[in-house]
Amino acid sequence: MANRHTIILMQPSPSRATRTFMDYDSITQAMDGICGLYERKLKELNPTMQNFTYDIADLYNFIDGLTDLSALVYDHSIHAYLPYDRQWIKERTFRHLENLASR
Repeated sequence: MANRHTIILMQPSPSRATRTFMDYDSITQAMDGICGLYERKLKELNPTMQNFTYDIADLYNFIDGLTDLSALVYDHSIHAYLPYDRQWIKERTFRHLENLASR
C-alpha cells in the first residue's frame, strides 16, 4: 500500500480560500509531507529556534486543528482513488513515525 499515488486535501482554516492539495508518489511521502507541514508551522511560530522535538500528541493536535483534512489514495485494482479520513491519516502518520524511529 505504501507505493500508491496519494493526494492530501487540506483546508487549514474555516475560509474556503485556504483549500489546497498536495500530491505525492506514495503514502509514505504523503505522511512525510504532513509531518513537514507541522514542522514548518513550528518554525513559523518559533523563528529563533534551530531544533524542534515533538511527540505524537502534538502532531495529532495540529492535524485536529485543521478545518479539514483527507486523503485520496490510488488503488490499482479498481483504477480509482479511495478516500480516507483524518483518523486514517493520524494512524498512518503514527505508523510512519514508528518505522522511522525503529531504523
